[in-house]
Order: sequence, then C-alpha cells, then structure tokens
Amino acid sequence: MLDILDLKILDILQKNSRLSFAEIGRIIGLSPSAIRERIQKLENQSIIKAYSLGVDNRLLGYDIEAFISVKAFHGKLKPFLHALKSYPEVKKAFRITGGQNVHLEVVAKDRLQLQNLIDQIMQYGDTLTQLILSEVDLSSDVTAFHSQV
Repeated sequence: MLDILDLKILDILQKNSRLSFAEIGRIIGLSPSAIRERIQKLENQSIIKAYSLGVDNRLLGYDIEAFISVKAFHGKLKPFLHALKSYPEVKKAFRITGGQNVHLEVVAKDRLQLQNLIDQIMQYGDTLTQLILSEVDLSSDVTAFHSQV
C-alpha cells in the first residue's frame, strides 16, 4: 500500500529521475537511506517500471513529430503489431479503444520519410495522421509551450 511519502517520491521522480536520494530526501524530509529503501520497494513492486530519457528529436535531425492512428483491416492487427518493431520511426505504440485500434507516436527527418512510413502502414489499415506542433509543459506553473519543429 502506498502512503503519501511514496506518492511524493513518485511525483518527484516523474519530473526528474536523475535526482539523488539525498536531494529527494531534502525535498520531502527523509534520510537518503530511507529514500533508497522506498524507491527499491517501489521498483520491487513494479510500480516503478523504468527510468526514461527525454530527447529533443529536432536536435537529432527529426524535424517532424506526429501521431498516427490506425484502424487495422480485418485479420491484420496482429501482423501489424508485430511489424511495428521494424519501423525505427515509431517511438511509442498504444492499443486504444474507439474508431482506431492503435495509436503511434512517430518521428521523421522530413515529410518524405513520414510519407514512406504511412505508405508502409497503410497495407495494414486506414491511417489518420496528425502533426505535432508543440508540447505543453505540464511541469511549470505557467502554461508554456516547447516548439517541436
């Protein structure tokens, strides 16, 4: 069972998972060893599944970020889910409810690379593509936008 301190630790780690046990402890008033024990417990319970890295795709040469929703053709969903691993442009994939079956987050160096990806995906189903204009910064008290392109 999680208590308020566990929830605070999770909130802090979701904002910055690189903070030391000592830094987290200073924020919530616990010793570094107590923080370490709590984090290990959260990892052992699989509440913390992984630590991730935020990357500025634009600085890596990917000028386009997009969402692609796919409504798989009858009998094509499983082959499509298997094929997703072969598309390096796909950064995240989600099974979803509603009119589509799968929601993808993708990056592409340019429009031609995005078009080629969509052409490959279209053999598995109908697609709906939305270009990402910017990301809303939810960690700030002031509404701020991070330009993606």
